Amino acid sequence: MELENISWEAEEGVPQTQDPFIQRFLDGRDSLIQREVSQRHDFNLHNSLPPAAHRACQIVSQVCAQELAQIQHDGYPSNDFLHLSLMSGQAKERLEQSDLWKIVRHLPKGSLLHAHLPAMVDIDFLIDQVFATPGFHISAPKPITSQPDYQDVPVHFHYQPTEASRDKPSLWSPDYTPSDPIDVLAAGTSFPVNGEAGFRTWLKDRCTLQPPNDGGTSGVISDFFSFYLPIINSLFHHEPILRSSLRRILSQLVADRIRYVEFRVAFTFQYTLQGNEKHEEDYSTWFQIFQEEIERFRNSEEGKYFYGARIIWTTMRGLSNKDIGLSMKQCILTKQKFPGLICGFDLFGIESQERSLSDLLPILFWFRGRCADEGLDIPFMFHAGQTLGDGDQTDDNLFDAVLLGSRRISQPLSLYKHPLLIEVIKTKNILLEYSLRSSACLGLTTPFQSHPLPAVLSRGVSVTLGNDSPGVFGLGDNGLSTEYFGSLLAFQNMGLTGLTMMAENSIRWSCYEDQSLKEWTTGIEEGIVGEGLKASRLREFYADFEKFCEWVAQEFGARYGVE
Repeated sequence: MELENISWEAEEGVPQTQDPFIQRFLDGRDSLIQREVSQRHDFNLHNSLPPAAHRACQIVSQVCAQELAQIQHDGYPSNDFLHLSLMSGQAKERLEQSDLWKIVRHLPKGSLLHAHLPAMVDIDFLIDQVFATPGFHISAPKPITSQPDYQDVPVHFHYQPTEASRDKPSLWSPDYTPSDPIDVLAAGTSFPVNGEAGFRTWLKDRCTLQPPNDGGTSGVISDFFSFYLPIINSLFHHEPILRSSLRRILSQLVADRIRYVEFRVAFTFQYTLQGNEKHEEDYSTWFQIFQEEIERFRNSEEGKYFYGARIIWTTMRGLSNKDIGLSMKQCILTKQKFPGLICGFDLFGIESQERSLSDLLPILFWFRGRCADEGLDIPFMFHAGQTLGDGDQTDDNLFDAVLLGSRRISQPLSLYKHPLLIEVIKTKNILLEYSLRSSACLGLTTPFQSHPLPAVLSRGVSVTLGNDSPGVFGLGDNGLSTEYFGSLLAFQNMGLTGLTMMAENSIRWSCYEDQSLKEWTTGIEEGIVGEGLKASRLREFYADFEKFCEWVAQEFGARYGVE
């Protein structure tokens, strides 16, 4: 067959690949590709890697190719890659035993900059803590008796030191008195299907967001804020559970080779101290608890290499100016009392349905003025552009976020449609924070390949990956490995240098300490050659990365034919 093809080509005068004009075409093609590659975010890093790192990059490429072939064999087309969290349990288990997973888990990852604290803790652990904490009660505005009730009736958990009578009608009885507190143990025992085990399954479903099946996203995002987070907040913000959850999250982050984290927390919840039923009047003791747990972890053997954690104060964008202003005043007061803990300010909520940044300009400028009056610098770290639209309210938030001086922008899915704004963002040294699995679980970017991450990376924009809300999305352990793993498989231009560049960015844009805009910009631009704290931690990161590359070569080089 091959000889017949060659003969036919010769008779018809079909050019051959080795012909000079075909070679000139291919040379021009290679030149064009290289010109574009030179604009990528990781170009300089790739060219400066030592030989050991180049070998590690080759090995990771070989491992990725083999894994993609296996994924296709498993029935998942490689050009339609689903996020790990959306795969079947069996496929997910196999992937997490692969060589690629082992490599990604071992990779040093710098900082976690996009993470919503209450929504991070895995729900099974949270439920275990509730059952292990005497005094927790559940209530609802009506009896929960029908199937729609189990899905839709809001429930609330709270602590009260005196045990409610176990003789009263259960929450699942038509005779239940609305809003009457029921002891959690009693509620579990009396659950109509499988008792406590059934109750735990039901409660987990009420706290875990399911990806949309119809491609619609607005209802899912709305449910995230109005349906799931209120339940989680009522479980999370009692002192014993807050402490144990923080310990678990920090342990998981360190296990995933993360050395610093900035948590976003929407301070619109009520919380109680251990043994108290009365809610605290402000958030001072919450921050005291947070500070104690961070220091306790850093002083442990497990946390001896952990740099620390800070808070980005967040409030809901849908509130009135008065309520947002009162939250801002609390932020300022708390910053004065705990200056090392608060590092930024953000707004949380449904961008497409609630107030835009342009509508919030008066209260945002008021906040900036109050901070200046108090001698404080609390920089903006806005969510903006989390939309598939173009030119709508959510998309326009990107322009306001840039003009308001946001030092980082979270989840800007629509940014790739704005070439001029991209250049402004590069000039202003603004970092983009993406969470690929969050966008996938919200139905915004399914499959993974539809995420705009490659578009902005190809234009040289600085990006880092976060994990957003792994607990609410039912994604298991905290960390960045699933983000990195999915990126490698979904985007073949990513490679090890792409991941390493995003890890470096997470360090360069970390708020390890308060900095003026000039200090902040200088630290970012100087990078590893600077003299400040960031430069020191970048040097530590690349020392860890060098050891990682040596480990990859030793463990996998011979197996994948890279010596």
